[in-house]
Amino acid sequence: MAHKKFSPIFHIALILGVIILTIPALMVRGGDLEFGAGWDALLFGLAILGAAFMLSWAAEVSEMDISQGFALALLALVAVLPEYAVDMVFAWKAGQDPSFAPLALANMTGANRLLIGVGWPTVMVIYFLRTRKKTLQLDDAHSTEIFYLTCATVYAFSIPFKNSLSLLDAAVLIAIFGAYIIRTIRSGTEEPELVGPAAMVGALRPMYRRLWTILFFLYSAVIIFFSAEPFAESLVAFGRQSGWDEFLLVQWLAPLASEAPEFLVASIWATRRHVQAALGALISSKVNQWTLLVGTLPIVYSIACGKISALPLDFRQDHEIWLTAGQSIFAVAILANRRISWYGAVLLAVLFAAQLIFTEIRMEVLAIYIAFAVLILIRDRKHLLPAAKIGLKFK
Repeated sequence: MAHKKFSPIFHIALILGVIILTIPALMVRGGDLEFGAGWDALLFGLAILGAAFMLSWAAEVSEMDISQGFALALLALVAVLPEYAVDMVFAWKAGQDPSFAPLALANMTGANRLLIGVGWPTVMVIYFLRTRKKTLQLDDAHSTEIFYLTCATVYAFSIPFKNSLSLLDAAVLIAIFGAYIIRTIRSGTEEPELVGPAAMVGALRPMYRRLWTILFFLYSAVIIFFSAEPFAESLVAFGRQSGWDEFLLVQWLAPLASEAPEFLVASIWATRRHVQAALGALISSKVNQWTLLVGTLPIVYSIACGKISALPLDFRQDHEIWLTAGQSIFAVAILANRRISWYGAVLLAVLFAAQLIFTEIRMEVLAIYIAFAVLILIRDRKHLLPAAKIGLKFK
């Protein structure tokens, strides 16, 4: 396995820096420090950011012991655990206070659209700058992510029509995620190229490597456990005190902490010409957010309610899910032939910016997403069945 040269001192300092990033939040949680809601949200957000970096390092190192496909799925899963934690807090609180229900899906929809609207174009920009190539052709193996992302996206379009997210939805989405994981476990293995602290840990003897990986996972879990709820509460309190829309704060500020390490890892991989792994990790993250994350929300909500219940969706959340699904169906249409071009990436970025800046035209943007998706799927219709067969094929 090839590792890039690295300075152990630098990477040890980086690990210590990430740990230091989490300490103020622990002190606030323990009552040793006291600030206002805005500062609390910042400190807990930084702690979650530090935990997310540790999770990404641990997941990268774990690639050495499991199949590449499963490793990408695992990396995608653990990289967004902070996002899971925040969403679970809102789903739990919604079961006790209905005013939190509109926030339960806010973080998820924001993170989903950031992944495709910012993450994918960023990888393509780096790829173009490094190679001057305007089109990226993906391997057949990525048909798996594309197929299951398509399944989840098609199902997601039905959710707003019911104005709720039920346990039936949970069963369907979690089943899609389970099928995806089984498929990736059976994929082939490939030696990863680790970067940063992950490379330093990966160079250790197997026993020490696995020990450090476990320590990273455990420390991150502790930080997330102690930070997720106060982070969510601080964001809401800051929104109410400042007059800012708390829904938008949860939707766009919270994912910045959970998605930043994943974007950084993908960018580093793309810079080192591992662009397929970079884009594959972002696609896999989208799959698990669209399936497992959304599917667990009504389960947590029902537990909080003490009975089988469906998480209610208001008019705004219905639109958010439709817009997220529209962006997703456009994205999978672009990848239907396992190829993404520079103009496809530009469209993803431009339409994301349009719906973010001009909120009054969001449903018009949804219509554009669907129209472009239909046109592309008609153009590439001969690739659809072969791609689906590859995505379903078990090795």
